[in-house]
Amino acid sequence: MKSMKLEWKRGDWAAYFGLMTNNLTNLLTMMGLLIFVVGIPKEIVYGRIAPAFGLAVLVASVCYAWFGLQMARQTGRNDVTALPSGPSAPSIFTVTFLVLMPVYQQTGDADFAIQIGLVWCFVEAMILAGGSFLGETIRKMIPRTVLLSCLSGLGLLLLAMNPMLQAFEAPTVSFIVLLLIFINWFGKKPIFARIPTGLLLLIAGTLLAWISGLQSPDAIKASMSSFGFNPPEVHIDSFMQGLPHALPYLASAVPLGLANYIFDLENIESAHAAGDEYPTRKVMLANGLASMLGCLMGNPFPVTVYVGHAGWKAMGASIGYTLASGVTMFIVPLFGLGAFMLAIIPMTAIVPILVFIGVVTANQVVRETPKIEVPVIFICLFPWIANWALTMMNSVMAAAGTNAGKIGLDVLHSKGIYYEGLMHLGNGAPLASMLWGCIAIFSIINKPLRGAIAAATGALLALFGVIHAPVVGFAEGSSLTFVTAYLMMGGMFVLKHVLDSREEARAGAPVSEA
Repeated sequence: MKSMKLEWKRGDWAAYFGLMTNNLTNLLTMMGLLIFVVGIPKEIVYGRIAPAFGLAVLVASVCYAWFGLQMARQTGRNDVTALPSGPSAPSIFTVTFLVLMPVYQQTGDADFAIQIGLVWCFVEAMILAGGSFLGETIRKMIPRTVLLSCLSGLGLLLLAMNPMLQAFEAPTVSFIVLLLIFINWFGKKPIFARIPTGLLLLIAGTLLAWISGLQSPDAIKASMSSFGFNPPEVHIDSFMQGLPHALPYLASAVPLGLANYIFDLENIESAHAAGDEYPTRKVMLANGLASMLGCLMGNPFPVTVYVGHAGWKAMGASIGYTLASGVTMFIVPLFGLGAFMLAIIPMTAIVPILVFIGVVTANQVVRETPKIEVPVIFICLFPWIANWALTMMNSVMAAAGTNAGKIGLDVLHSKGIYYEGLMHLGNGAPLASMLWGCIAIFSIINKPLRGAIAAATGALLALFGVIHAPVVGFAEGSSLTFVTAYLMMGGMFVLKHVLDSREEARAGAPVSEA
């Protein structure tokens, strides 16, 4: 058993810049939404929420680095890659638009809105912490192909798609950065090999952006107004004051908590597939406790295992990158440096790195999937594609001051836009993706009883509006139609099992559902 030693490797530079900038983007997005969309005062966002947000990410990063050091010590390996830590990006939007915004609009009281958000975050954290005791069992019950396929959808559609669109808005910068990624990270013979590729990408992208006139010195000057010292403070009293009033807003916490739970399982499975077998219970418990700590310090947004472990490992990252990213995420809001950093380093230099991570995440499932199970990959992608398209379409309609109800479903349908189907398939994408992956794979490998359980689970989730519905609610809207459809699928699976049993009995062989 070797002694623990934290070493900084060449690949840690690239992974650090990639993970840190992605987390920083989420931080700035969160602050922008709260200040400019919701209208929460800057002093609350900069002085209370952001520092606690950074602290939660730091605590999770320290835990992940410790888990990596433990694995390196126990196995004697020097190629261990720590799990990446970051905020739950879907939670940023969910908490903002489903909790903070409506409460603040109704009451005009920012403190009260944040109190409700803190209770929401605590429920999320409880789901992760409590679920940590079942995580390993569930991860073993759900086939690896399904977990990795769901993660590939998340990587491509939530992590890589929008960055790819951003890249095509500034081709004079991003195309060169993408080409450097293809040569150095996908290719066999890197260019400028003495410079760490992550650093090379940022240098090239930053220079090209300034030369192209995409960055402005005025932005640097304006960003300096956010400088300051904002240490996180304890806000247990805010959490306690929100408890009696939070129940009506907790409906969205349960499905998103389950979704974050699945994200963690998928990312842990991705790490296992890449050779780093982290204990599911410890990792999920660390996430839950870090989120609880952030909540009690005033942050309503949970943290999670971030996507892309396979990508960071492919870069040659070790343990230091995730710890350094966590420290940066703490320091940036502590001193109000986020806007300043992005005023110097353009997003067009950063987003191609996220494209790489999304592609590597998706590629992992291709490498790990048996040939007969390959169709499952594409089945799992459909809910993610619908989720991305639904988000884009709703945003476009909102920008135009309208929505699908005002336009009319018939009008949309006449233009070839199946909005209702898009809504049903896209809502609850994390769970729907996993569910349909299980239904597909148990059909392919002929495990009908497991397929029946998956279908029954789908009926239960649909009954409560956790999947295929815009809002959570018992037997609302078209939920019963989906319940019926899933029960019909379950009945078909049971029929298949009965027919297989009779055939096996005639052949004199026992029926197996192993």
